[in-house]
Amino acid sequence: MAPRDTFFRSADMSLTQLYIANEIGREVVSALGEVGQVQFRDLNPDTNAFQRTFTKEIRRLDNVERQLRYFHQQMEKAAIPMRSSSDFSDTLAAPLASEIDELADRSESLEQRIISLNDSYETLKKREVELSEWRWVLREAGGFFDRAHTQTEDIRQSFDNDEAPLLRDVEHHAPRQNGDTQGQQSFSEMNIGFVAGVIPRDRIGAFERILWRTLRGNLYMNQSEIPEPIIDPMTNEEVHKNVFVIFAHGKSILAKIRKISESLNASLYGVDENSELRRDQIHEVNTRLGDVGNVLHNTKNTLDAELSQIARSLAAWMIIVKKEKAVYDTLNKFSYDQARKTLIAEAWCPTNSLALIKSTLQDVNDRAGLTVPTIVNQIRTNKTPPTFVRTNKFTEGFQTIVNAYGIPKYSEVNPGLYTVVTFPFLFAVMFGDCGHGALMTLAASAMIFWEKKLARTKLDELTYMAFYGRYIMLMMGLFSIYTGFIYNDIFSKSFTIFPSQWQWPEDIQAGKMVEATLKEGYRYPIGLDWNWHEADNSLLFSNSMKMKMSVLLGWCHMTYALCLQYVNGRHFKSKVDIWGNFVPGLLFFQSIFGYLVLTILYKWSVNWQEKGVNPPVS
Repeated sequence: MAPRDTFFRSADMSLTQLYIANEIGREVVSALGEVGQVQFRDLNPDTNAFQRTFTKEIRRLDNVERQLRYFHQQMEKAAIPMRSSSDFSDTLAAPLASEIDELADRSESLEQRIISLNDSYETLKKREVELSEWRWVLREAGGFFDRAHTQTEDIRQSFDNDEAPLLRDVEHHAPRQNGDTQGQQSFSEMNIGFVAGVIPRDRIGAFERILWRTLRGNLYMNQSEIPEPIIDPMTNEEVHKNVFVIFAHGKSILAKIRKISESLNASLYGVDENSELRRDQIHEVNTRLGDVGNVLHNTKNTLDAELSQIARSLAAWMIIVKKEKAVYDTLNKFSYDQARKTLIAEAWCPTNSLALIKSTLQDVNDRAGLTVPTIVNQIRTNKTPPTFVRTNKFTEGFQTIVNAYGIPKYSEVNPGLYTVVTFPFLFAVMFGDCGHGALMTLAASAMIFWEKKLARTKLDELTYMAFYGRYIMLMMGLFSIYTGFIYNDIFSKSFTIFPSQWQWPEDIQAGKMVEATLKEGYRYPIGLDWNWHEADNSLLFSNSMKMKMSVLLGWCHMTYALCLQYVNGRHFKSKVDIWGNFVPGLLFFQSIFGYLVLTILYKWSVNWQEKGVNPPVS
């Protein structure tokens, strides 16, 4: 008897033992992985993961994978698109060990290069922000100093009374100076110092309160808003800030102001009281800003160029590293024969695929130039094999729905085969609209027509879910057109394809109830008569019909599912399952729901008007 390999039952599986030369172990696993029909057993279940043979290689690949993730994060930060992995799907062969080593070395050097450029860029960006803030402080400080010079008395009154006589005495005896002060005394002559800087706007209120309470009002403060937001180089977010200048007397008070400012994330900058010197400072800051901007632009271009170069191959590198990790993880499941220097593996595979697996192993041997072949032995075992159901792009979605509830036992009837019909049909019984069903069919057909293009496109989660279930949507749409035709429903409207079996009396009087009568010798060919949509008892009739039809369909669905239990019992030759499970379950189910279905069918099949009695109340 030929091995079974159909969608009705899972494929026949064989347990095989492989003897692989140590030199080609990696190449063999990689080739079998591309075939995708082999499940290896772990022959070292008691060995710790850190004590296995290829742990060192896996750790190295973990580091490479971390570096690739870092590249991807930097590309997202710089808004540089990555080449799609679908562009490499037909060209990615199993790499040589030397190519993996080369990739690891290249990733290491690229990481150091990107980190160095990033550090330089962040340092320059931080310096640019500092210079920009300093320029704003220098611009606003002129107005602050002018107002402060005109309000010397207010500043004196802002300090303690103990200090006031000293200030007045200094002011009285100090010589007048010419220049930008125009006869006014400088703050240094009055022994008044100041602190200037920039602080986030959301902290200015707390800043003022803390200063007032800490210094007991011994300060004079001016502050203004910076009109444009400043980009924080650490978070790359916009921050609104204020410029402030605080006047106070005494070195200890000024030191306290500086500490409080720094604790609230304020940046302090040096400002000269003399307007000529401030103009020189602004000119110097502008010059330095221009130089920093040029270097920053060149650094950014270099960084983007490096990331763009990486983006061309990053998707392929990620796939290669993931495959390589899977290869070494699988090799860790093998046992090693020290005497023969041979890897020994056990694996489940479909019996029908044994020839393909042997030819794949022979190809690997031929490419490696080994004279000793890889030996494949079939092992007789009482262990339960894993379930393997072959699917295609049409049945894959339906099988996924079944697997979500539970994977079928090995060799039992696969419910996925029946789900191809029952799932979309039961949906259509609920949906039941020709128009909306046609729209669903068109949408699914479009995804099927352009499926190759869509498969290479990066889709969002919702669109990918619809694309993955495109054949399910197609079946649901087709069945919805059919049930909508039965319900005589298109976009919630009826359509009159055939003449109605009901006729209304000709002498209709306004305000009186009219009852339609059946035509002699004619019945509506298929589905619901469109005249029901115009009747007053339309909702009562349609709801009753659909409810009873749902009961009938549910009974059919559950009955055939119970019958599958009998088929499985026969297949496994289990009389206990047949007589102890199937028969009692079927009798119990039919005695309740079977009786209900019979009464519904009986009520529908009898002409109660001819009998002259009312039908049973439903």
